[in-house]
Amino acid sequence: MKIAGLFIDNDKIRNLTPEGLRDLLGICPFNALEAHDGRLEINAACKNCNICVKNGPDGVFSIIEAEAGTPAVDKSAWTGVAVYIDHREGNIHPVSLELIGKARELADKVGFPVYALFMGHNIADKAGDLLHYGVDEVFLYDHIKLEAFLVEPYCNVFADFIERVRPSAVLVGATPAGRILAPGVAAKTRTGLTADCTKLDIRDNTDLIQIRPAFGGNIMAQIVTSNHRPQIATVRYKIFDAPARRASSSGKVTVCGIAEKKLDSRIRVVGVTEREPAKTISEAEIIVAAGRGIKSEKDLAIAYELAGLLGAEIATTRPLIEAGWIPANRQIGLSGRTVKPKLIITLGISGSVQFRAGMENSELIISINTDENAGILGVSHYAVKGDLYDIIPKLIDKIRKGGSASV
Repeated sequence: MKIAGLFIDNDKIRNLTPEGLRDLLGICPFNALEAHDGRLEINAACKNCNICVKNGPDGVFSIIEAEAGTPAVDKSAWTGVAVYIDHREGNIHPVSLELIGKARELADKVGFPVYALFMGHNIADKAGDLLHYGVDEVFLYDHIKLEAFLVEPYCNVFADFIERVRPSAVLVGATPAGRILAPGVAAKTRTGLTADCTKLDIRDNTDLIQIRPAFGGNIMAQIVTSNHRPQIATVRYKIFDAPARRASSSGKVTVCGIAEKKLDSRIRVVGVTEREPAKTISEAEIIVAAGRGIKSEKDLAIAYELAGLLGAEIATTRPLIEAGWIPANRQIGLSGRTVKPKLIITLGISGSVQFRAGMENSELIISINTDENAGILGVSHYAVKGDLYDIIPKLIDKIRKGGSASV
């Protein structure tokens, strides 16, 4: 059986000189080609972009499709959209509620139920509360060996849930625990995983459309796991809206058991040291975000002054972090924090895909920029074209005088 993927016909480059071989290696912008003993090989850096096929010598690189008749997954045997419930001592992380809301939306499109996977110890009293948010069935694994988050037993429980329920799609919050758990579960169940999705949709055939930035944030990739189930995706906090808690509940809680040996771990927790919760920009209701339009570190003073008057938190983009002007925990974007404030004002930010993905769900976005074609304007509710060095002092003066904020 042929395996779909990129194929290199090394017979066609047998007579290449060392210089010619080096030129061939340079075709790939991701350094995914390697030469060993005069042969070309593909490494893990391959992005399946097909640049080598388009720009390489005729016939050297080609795409091999899977043979007709290759067995595909029986999609009808996998139903439901499941959400992994991340919690600490029964206190549910808000991202799990956001994912329940999105799961309900996706499930309703294809007539699926919504499931919740809830594992831990002494959490039975919290399981029923999930039924107030639109979950049809909560699968509860409550055991003393699940009291602490340990990868081995948690992965085993997750795999048991998948084998028992066979959900078509599984959504996991991109929390520290979720980022560790999701890849392990994907490997154990031999399926795919798309991390840090910014948008999700579902086709009539139940294929989950998973959208996330790729190639350093230069494009938005649409990823579909057509031939495997379940489809697993992780999503950051503050990407989707959490549903309102309903006064009445519907659905049921199913208590699940699992073989004791599957809860064993080679890691033993000897103690837990509590850390003071750090205040992050993710929780801020008002944000003033500074970008490369700020010319020097001392000029950040006007951004801080505006933020102080508005009761806002200061945030920034990666270049200002790399310059050392603002602490790293103030960065917005997929390599920083995801935010959804009631108001965000951006100062001189062009708006890369990575940055927009981290703030585009804000309730009100006001952008100040000299470039009328800046990407940030595509997600802004209001835009002010002009120099922030002229506009911000006037805005600050208006606010101080208690007058209109128009400039």
